[in-house]
Amino acid sequence: MKVTGIDTIRIEEFPNLLFVEIKTDEGIVGLGETFYGPLSSEAHIHEIIAPYLIGKNPLNIEKHQKNLIGYTGFVGSSAERRGASAIDIALWDLWGKATSQPLYSLLGGKVRDKIRVYNTCAGPNYIRKLPIQGTNNFGITDEQGKYEDLKAFLESPAELAHSLLDMDITAMKIWPFDFAAEESKGQYISSSEMKKALLPFEKIREAVGDKVDIMAELHSLWNKPQAIKICNELEQFNLMWIEDPVFMDHLSSLSDLCKATSAPIAVGETRGGRADYRSLLELNGLAQVIMDISWGGGISEANKVSSMAEIWHIPVAFHDCTGPVTLTASTHLALSNSNCHIQEIVRAFYFGWYENLVTDLPIINKGYIDVPEGDGLGLSLQQDIYKRSDVHIKSS
Repeated sequence: MKVTGIDTIRIEEFPNLLFVEIKTDEGIVGLGETFYGPLSSEAHIHEIIAPYLIGKNPLNIEKHQKNLIGYTGFVGSSAERRGASAIDIALWDLWGKATSQPLYSLLGGKVRDKIRVYNTCAGPNYIRKLPIQGTNNFGITDEQGKYEDLKAFLESPAELAHSLLDMDITAMKIWPFDFAAEESKGQYISSSEMKKALLPFEKIREAVGDKVDIMAELHSLWNKPQAIKICNELEQFNLMWIEDPVFMDHLSSLSDLCKATSAPIAVGETRGGRADYRSLLELNGLAQVIMDISWGGGISEANKVSSMAEIWHIPVAFHDCTGPVTLTASTHLALSNSNCHIQEIVRAFYFGWYENLVTDLPIINKGYIDVPEGDGLGLSLQQDIYKRSDVHIKSS
Protein backbone atom coordinates (compact mmCIF):
# COMPACT_ATOMS: atom_id res chain seq x y z
CA MET A 1 0.00 0.00 0.00
CA LYS A 2 1.23 3.50 -0.86
CA VAL A 3 0.06 6.99 0.05
CA THR A 4 -1.14 8.70 -3.13
CA GLY A 5 -2.36 12.02 -1.74
CA ILE A 6 -3.24 14.13 1.28
CA ASP A 7 -6.25 16.46 1.47
CA THR A 8 -6.81 19.13 4.10
CA ILE A 9 -10.39 20.27 4.61
CA ARG A 10 -11.52 23.52 6.21
CA ILE A 11 -15.08 24.78 6.69
CA GLU A 12 -15.74 28.48 7.13
CA GLU A 13 -18.50 27.83 9.67
CA PHE A 14 -15.90 26.14 11.90
CA PRO A 15 -12.77 28.20 11.21
CA ASN A 16 -10.66 26.56 13.92
CA LEU A 17 -11.09 22.99 12.67
CA LEU A 18 -8.84 21.25 10.18
CA PHE A 19 -9.65 17.78 8.85
CA VAL A 20 -7.06 15.65 7.07
CA GLU A 21 -7.63 12.72 4.73
CA ILE A 22 -4.78 10.44 3.67
CA LYS A 23 -5.53 8.61 0.42
CA THR A 24 -3.95 5.37 -0.79
CA ASP A 25 -3.60 3.35 -3.98
CA GLU A 26 -5.94 0.73 -2.48
CA GLY A 27 -8.76 3.22 -2.06
CA ILE A 28 -8.55 3.28 1.74
CA VAL A 29 -8.76 6.73 3.32
CA GLY A 30 -7.59 7.68 6.82
CA LEU A 31 -9.22 10.59 8.67
CA GLY A 32 -7.49 12.95 11.12
CA GLU A 33 -8.17 16.29 12.77
CA THR A 34 -6.54 19.18 14.55
CA PHE A 35 -7.76 22.49 15.92
CA TYR A 36 -6.71 26.15 16.24
CA GLY A 37 -4.88 28.16 13.63
CA PRO A 38 -5.63 25.64 10.87
CA LEU A 39 -3.92 27.53 8.05
CA SER A 40 -0.53 27.24 9.74
CA SER A 41 -0.98 23.50 10.33
CA GLU A 42 -2.29 23.08 6.79
CA ALA A 43 0.84 24.75 5.41
CA HIS A 44 3.08 22.39 7.37
CA ILE A 45 1.14 19.36 6.13
CA HIS A 46 1.49 20.31 2.47
CA GLU A 47 4.99 21.79 2.59
CA ILE A 48 6.76 19.32 4.90
CA ILE A 49 4.68 16.18 5.50
CA ALA A 50 3.18 15.52 2.06
CA PRO A 51 6.51 15.49 0.13
CA TYR A 52 7.83 12.99 2.65
CA LEU A 53 4.78 10.73 3.07
CA ILE A 54 3.40 10.45 -0.46
CA GLY A 55 4.66 7.26 -2.09
CA LYS A 56 5.41 5.56 1.22
CA ASN A 57 3.64 2.75 3.07
CA PRO A 58 1.23 4.42 5.52
CA LEU A 59 1.25 1.43 7.84
CA ASN A 60 4.84 2.08 8.96
CA ILE A 61 3.54 4.62 11.46
CA GLU A 62 6.42 4.49 13.92
CA LYS A 63 8.95 4.87 11.15
CA HIS A 64 7.25 8.07 9.98
CA GLN A 65 7.06 9.81 13.36
CA LYS A 66 10.21 11.96 13.34
CA ASN A 67 9.60 13.00 9.74
CA LEU A 68 6.12 14.38 10.45
CA ILE A 69 7.44 17.32 12.48
CA GLY A 70 10.42 18.48 10.48
CA TYR A 71 13.50 20.28 11.74
CA THR A 72 11.67 22.92 13.82
CA GLY A 73 8.43 23.13 15.78
CA PHE A 74 8.96 19.92 17.74
CA VAL A 75 8.52 21.57 21.16
CA GLY A 76 5.05 22.15 22.59
CA SER A 77 1.81 22.27 20.61
CA SER A 78 3.24 24.18 17.66
CA ALA A 79 1.64 24.44 14.22
CA GLU A 80 4.03 21.70 13.11
CA ARG A 81 3.04 19.50 16.03
CA ARG A 82 -0.67 20.09 15.42
CA GLY A 83 -0.34 19.24 11.74
CA ALA A 84 1.66 16.11 12.55
CA SER A 85 -0.97 15.13 15.13
CA ALA A 86 -3.74 15.21 12.53
CA ILE A 87 -1.66 13.09 10.15
CA ASP A 88 -0.82 10.58 12.88
CA ILE A 89 -4.50 10.14 13.77
CA ALA A 90 -5.29 9.60 10.09
CA LEU A 91 -2.51 7.00 9.78
CA TRP A 92 -3.92 4.99 12.69
CA ASP A 93 -7.44 5.24 11.25
CA LEU A 94 -6.08 4.00 7.93
CA TRP A 95 -4.28 1.10 9.59
CA GLY A 96 -7.48 0.01 11.31
CA LYS A 97 -9.45 0.17 8.06
CA ALA A 98 -6.73 -1.72 6.17
CA THR A 99 -6.73 -4.55 8.70
CA SER A 100 -10.48 -4.52 9.51
CA GLN A 101 -9.88 -3.70 13.16
CA PRO A 102 -11.12 -0.95 15.46
CA LEU A 103 -8.45 1.42 16.71
CA TYR A 104 -8.60 0.15 20.29
CA SER A 105 -7.62 -3.34 19.07
CA LEU A 106 -4.46 -1.91 17.49
CA LEU A 107 -3.66 -0.35 20.87
CA GLY A 108 -3.82 -3.72 22.63
CA GLY A 109 -7.55 -4.07 23.15
CA LYS A 110 -10.01 -2.66 25.63
CA VAL A 111 -9.24 -2.61 29.33
CA ARG A 112 -12.83 -1.43 29.90
CA ASP A 113 -16.01 -1.44 27.83
CA LYS A 114 -16.96 2.15 28.61
CA ILE A 115 -15.55 5.10 30.52
CA ARG A 116 -17.07 7.84 32.64
CA VAL A 117 -17.42 11.30 31.11
CA TYR A 118 -17.21 14.80 32.51
CA ASN A 119 -18.90 17.76 30.91
CA THR A 120 -16.87 20.84 30.13
CA CYS A 121 -19.54 23.47 30.59
CA ALA A 122 -19.17 25.41 27.36
CA GLY A 123 -21.99 26.51 25.11
CA PRO A 124 -22.66 25.52 21.48
CA ASN A 125 -20.84 28.60 20.13
CA TYR A 126 -17.85 28.43 22.47
CA ILE A 127 -14.53 28.83 20.59
CA ARG A 128 -16.49 28.64 17.33
CA LYS A 129 -14.43 31.56 16.05
CA LEU A 130 -10.69 32.11 16.49
CA PRO A 131 -10.13 31.79 20.24
CA ILE A 132 -8.19 34.42 22.13
CA GLN A 133 -6.62 34.25 25.55
CA GLY A 134 -9.29 35.26 28.04
CA THR A 135 -13.03 34.91 27.91
CA ASN A 136 -14.24 37.35 25.23
CA ASN A 137 -17.56 37.49 27.07
CA PHE A 138 -17.06 33.81 27.91
CA GLY A 139 -17.83 32.78 24.35
CA ILE A 140 -21.53 33.47 24.84
CA THR A 141 -23.23 34.97 21.80
CA ASP A 142 -26.76 36.15 21.10
CA GLU A 143 -27.30 32.91 19.18
CA GLN A 144 -28.38 30.58 21.95
CA GLY A 145 -28.50 26.85 21.25
CA LYS A 146 -29.11 23.70 23.20
CA TYR A 147 -27.07 23.36 26.39
CA GLU A 148 -25.74 26.88 26.90
CA ASP A 149 -23.80 25.49 29.86
CA LEU A 150 -21.33 28.35 30.10
CA LYS A 151 -24.05 30.87 30.76
CA ALA A 152 -25.65 28.35 33.10
CA PHE A 153 -22.65 27.89 35.39
CA LEU A 154 -22.38 31.66 35.74
CA GLU A 155 -26.07 32.35 36.31
CA SER A 156 -27.74 29.12 37.43
CA PRO A 157 -25.07 26.62 38.52
CA ALA A 158 -27.39 24.56 40.74
CA GLU A 159 -29.86 24.02 37.91
CA LEU A 160 -26.95 23.08 35.63
CA ALA A 161 -25.74 20.45 38.09
CA HIS A 162 -29.24 18.96 38.30
CA SER A 163 -29.48 18.96 34.48
CA LEU A 164 -26.25 17.00 34.22
CA LEU A 165 -27.36 14.54 36.88
CA ASP A 166 -30.59 14.01 34.94
CA MET A 167 -28.35 12.68 32.14
CA ASP A 168 -26.32 10.64 34.68
CA ILE A 169 -23.28 12.88 34.05
CA THR A 170 -21.60 13.13 37.44
CA ALA A 171 -18.63 15.41 36.76
CA MET A 172 -18.41 18.98 35.41
CA LYS A 173 -15.74 21.59 34.69
CA ILE A 174 -16.34 25.34 35.08
CA TRP A 175 -14.24 28.54 34.89
CA PRO A 176 -15.80 31.41 36.85
CA PHE A 177 -12.45 33.12 37.60
CA ASP A 178 -11.71 34.29 34.07
CA PHE A 179 -13.49 37.64 34.38
CA ALA A 180 -11.14 38.65 37.20
CA ALA A 181 -8.07 37.54 35.26
CA GLU A 182 -9.14 39.72 32.35
CA GLU A 183 -9.55 42.71 34.63
CA SER A 184 -6.00 42.55 35.99
CA LYS A 185 -4.27 40.49 33.29
CA GLY A 186 -3.95 37.75 35.87
CA GLN A 187 -1.94 39.87 38.29
CA TYR A 188 -4.48 40.33 41.09
CA ILE A 189 -7.83 39.05 42.32
CA SER A 190 -9.71 41.14 44.87
CA SER A 191 -11.73 39.79 47.79
CA SER A 192 -15.00 40.70 46.09
CA GLU A 193 -13.92 39.05 42.83
CA MET A 194 -12.89 35.96 44.75
CA LYS A 195 -16.30 35.73 46.42
CA LYS A 196 -18.06 36.11 43.09
CA ALA A 197 -15.93 33.41 41.47
CA LEU A 198 -16.44 30.98 44.36
CA LEU A 199 -20.22 31.37 44.32
CA PRO A 200 -20.90 28.75 41.58
CA PHE A 201 -18.94 26.15 43.54
CA GLU A 202 -20.89 26.99 46.69
CA LYS A 203 -24.24 26.75 44.92
CA ILE A 204 -23.40 23.43 43.25
CA ARG A 205 -22.30 21.89 46.55
CA GLU A 206 -25.40 23.24 48.32
CA ALA A 207 -27.68 21.86 45.64
CA VAL A 208 -26.27 18.40 44.98
CA GLY A 209 -23.57 17.86 47.60
CA ASP A 210 -20.92 15.42 46.46
CA LYS A 211 -23.10 13.79 43.81
CA VAL A 212 -21.17 15.75 41.19
CA ASP A 213 -17.39 15.97 40.94
CA ILE A 214 -16.26 19.49 40.04
CA MET A 215 -13.16 20.63 38.16
CA ALA A 216 -12.01 24.25 38.07
CA GLU A 217 -10.41 25.55 34.87
CA LEU A 218 -8.06 28.53 35.31
CA HIS A 219 -6.97 28.71 31.64
CA SER A 220 -3.32 29.50 32.46
CA LEU A 221 -4.30 33.11 33.17
CA TRP A 222 -2.75 33.75 36.60
CA ASN A 223 0.59 34.64 38.08
CA LYS A 224 1.93 32.31 40.73
CA PRO A 225 0.86 34.21 43.91
CA GLN A 226 -2.72 34.67 42.67
CA ALA A 227 -2.94 31.09 41.45
CA ILE A 228 -1.86 29.84 44.88
CA LYS A 229 -4.43 32.10 46.53
CA ILE A 230 -7.20 30.76 44.27
CA CYS A 231 -6.19 27.13 44.75
CA ASN A 232 -6.12 27.55 48.53
CA GLU A 233 -9.64 29.00 48.47
CA LEU A 234 -10.86 26.12 46.31
CA GLU A 235 -9.54 23.47 48.71
CA GLN A 236 -12.80 23.66 50.70
CA PHE A 237 -14.83 22.26 47.77
CA ASN A 238 -12.97 18.95 47.42
CA LEU A 239 -12.50 19.34 43.67
CA MET A 240 -11.47 16.54 41.33
CA TRP A 241 -8.79 18.88 40.00
CA ILE A 242 -7.77 22.48 39.27
CA GLU A 243 -6.56 22.83 35.70
CA ASP A 244 -3.81 25.01 34.24
CA PRO A 245 -3.46 27.53 37.08
CA VAL A 246 -0.38 29.28 35.61
CA PHE A 247 0.94 29.83 32.11
CA MET A 248 2.66 26.64 30.99
CA ASP A 249 6.08 28.05 30.14
CA HIS A 250 8.01 27.89 33.42
CA LEU A 251 7.48 24.56 35.11
CA SER A 252 9.24 25.40 38.39
CA SER A 253 6.37 27.84 39.08
CA LEU A 254 4.00 24.94 38.70
CA SER A 255 6.09 22.87 41.09
CA ASP A 256 5.99 25.67 43.69
CA LEU A 257 2.22 25.91 43.32
CA CYS A 258 1.72 22.16 43.81
CA LYS A 259 3.68 22.36 47.06
CA ALA A 260 1.65 25.36 48.27
CA THR A 261 -1.80 23.77 48.03
CA SER A 262 -3.48 20.51 48.91
CA ALA A 263 -5.82 20.90 45.93
CA PRO A 264 -5.16 18.42 43.10
CA ILE A 265 -3.49 20.12 40.11
CA ALA A 266 -3.96 19.00 36.49
CA VAL A 267 -2.06 20.33 33.49
CA GLY A 268 -0.83 19.43 30.04
CA GLU A 269 -3.29 20.06 27.22
CA THR A 270 -1.08 22.74 25.61
CA ARG A 271 2.09 20.68 25.83
CA GLY A 272 3.32 18.41 23.06
CA GLY A 273 5.39 15.26 22.87
CA ARG A 274 6.85 12.85 25.38
CA ALA A 275 9.70 15.09 26.49
CA ASP A 276 7.26 17.79 27.58
CA TYR A 277 5.23 15.32 29.61
CA ARG A 278 8.29 13.74 31.16
CA SER A 279 9.21 17.18 32.52
CA LEU A 280 5.71 17.54 33.96
CA LEU A 281 5.81 14.12 35.59
CA GLU A 282 9.25 14.77 37.07
CA LEU A 283 7.75 17.63 39.10
CA ASN A 284 6.31 14.88 41.30
CA GLY A 285 3.42 17.11 42.33
CA LEU A 286 0.66 16.69 39.78
CA ALA A 287 -2.59 14.85 40.41
CA GLN A 288 -3.55 14.53 36.75
CA VAL A 289 -1.99 14.83 33.30
CA ILE A 290 -4.18 16.25 30.53
CA MET A 291 -3.35 15.64 26.88
CA ASP A 292 -4.98 16.82 23.69
CA ILE A 293 -4.06 14.23 21.09
CA SER A 294 -4.73 16.62 18.18
CA TRP A 295 -2.13 19.04 19.61
CA GLY A 296 0.37 16.81 21.38
CA GLY A 297 1.44 14.31 18.73
CA GLY A 298 -1.56 12.21 17.82
CA ILE A 299 -2.32 8.68 18.93
CA SER A 300 1.31 7.56 18.80
CA GLU A 301 2.54 10.13 21.33
CA ALA A 302 -0.61 9.95 23.48
CA ASN A 303 -0.30 6.22 23.96
CA LYS A 304 3.35 6.59 24.97
CA VAL A 305 2.61 9.50 27.30
CA SER A 306 -0.09 7.46 28.98
CA SER A 307 2.30 4.55 29.53
CA MET A 308 4.94 6.92 30.88
CA ALA A 309 2.46 8.54 33.27
CA GLU A 310 1.50 5.11 34.57
CA ILE A 311 5.09 4.61 35.74
CA TRP A 312 4.69 7.76 37.89
CA HIS A 313 1.30 6.44 39.12
CA ILE A 314 -0.38 9.51 37.60
CA PRO A 315 -3.67 9.22 35.69
CA VAL A 316 -4.09 10.71 32.25
CA ALA A 317 -7.19 12.32 30.74
CA PHE A 318 -7.64 13.22 27.09
CA HIS A 319 -8.84 16.70 26.19
CA ASP A 320 -11.78 17.39 23.92
CA CYS A 321 -13.10 20.88 23.45
CA THR A 322 -12.24 20.76 19.77
CA GLY A 323 -13.89 18.38 17.29
CA PRO A 324 -15.58 15.00 16.75
CA VAL A 325 -12.56 13.12 15.40
CA THR A 326 -10.46 14.08 18.41
CA LEU A 327 -13.21 12.95 20.77
CA THR A 328 -13.52 9.61 18.98
CA ALA A 329 -9.79 8.92 18.85
CA SER A 330 -9.46 9.97 22.50
CA THR A 331 -12.20 7.56 23.51
CA HIS A 332 -10.39 4.68 21.79
CA LEU A 333 -7.30 5.60 23.81
CA ALA A 334 -9.30 5.98 27.03
CA LEU A 335 -10.77 2.51 26.62
CA SER A 336 -7.37 0.91 26.02
CA ASN A 337 -5.27 2.65 28.70
CA SER A 338 -5.68 1.47 32.26
CA ASN A 339 -4.61 4.76 33.90
CA CYS A 340 -7.31 6.83 32.19
CA HIS A 341 -10.36 7.13 34.43
CA ILE A 342 -12.51 9.79 32.75
CA GLN A 343 -13.08 11.32 29.29
CA GLU A 344 -13.90 14.97 28.60
CA ILE A 345 -16.94 15.87 26.52
CA VAL A 346 -18.78 19.09 25.72
CA ARG A 347 -22.42 18.07 25.56
CA ALA A 348 -23.29 21.30 23.72
CA PHE A 349 -20.92 20.18 20.94
CA TYR A 350 -21.78 16.48 21.06
CA PHE A 351 -25.54 16.99 20.89
CA GLY A 352 -25.12 19.96 18.54
CA TRP A 353 -22.76 20.44 15.64
CA TYR A 354 -20.57 17.32 15.99
CA GLU A 355 -23.20 15.12 14.40
CA ASN A 356 -23.39 17.43 11.37
CA LEU A 357 -19.77 16.75 10.47
CA VAL A 358 -19.24 12.99 10.88
CA THR A 359 -21.18 9.83 10.12
CA ASP A 360 -20.97 8.33 13.61
CA LEU A 361 -20.07 9.48 17.10
CA PRO A 362 -18.96 7.71 20.26
CA ILE A 363 -21.96 6.48 22.19
CA ILE A 364 -22.79 8.37 25.39
CA ASN A 365 -25.21 6.59 27.71
CA LYS A 366 -25.88 7.08 31.42
CA GLY A 367 -22.75 9.13 31.97
CA TYR A 368 -20.38 6.80 30.14
CA ILE A 369 -18.92 6.80 26.63
CA ASP A 370 -17.99 4.02 24.20
CA VAL A 371 -16.60 4.11 20.66
CA PRO A 372 -18.72 3.70 17.53
CA GLU A 373 -18.67 0.33 15.81
CA GLY A 374 -16.46 -0.01 12.77
CA ASP A 375 -12.88 -0.27 11.66
CA GLY A 376 -10.27 2.34 12.55
CA LEU A 377 -11.94 5.26 14.27
CA GLY A 378 -15.37 4.03 13.21
CA LEU A 379 -16.43 7.22 11.46
CA SER A 380 -15.97 9.30 8.32
CA LEU A 381 -16.85 12.82 7.26
CA GLN A 382 -20.42 13.39 6.15
CA GLN A 383 -20.58 13.34 2.35
CA ASP A 384 -22.36 16.67 2.11
CA ILE A 385 -19.31 18.40 3.61
CA TYR A 386 -17.52 18.11 0.27
CA LYS A 387 -20.40 19.93 -1.46
CA ARG A 388 -20.67 22.85 0.97
CA SER A 389 -20.22 26.32 -0.44
CA ASP A 390 -17.94 27.25 2.46
CA VAL A 391 -15.59 24.25 2.25
CA HIS A 392 -11.93 24.67 1.26
CA ILE A 393 -10.06 21.54 0.16
CA LYS A 394 -6.33 21.62 -0.56
CA SER A 395 -4.70 18.58 -2.11
CA SER A 396 -1.15 17.27 -2.37
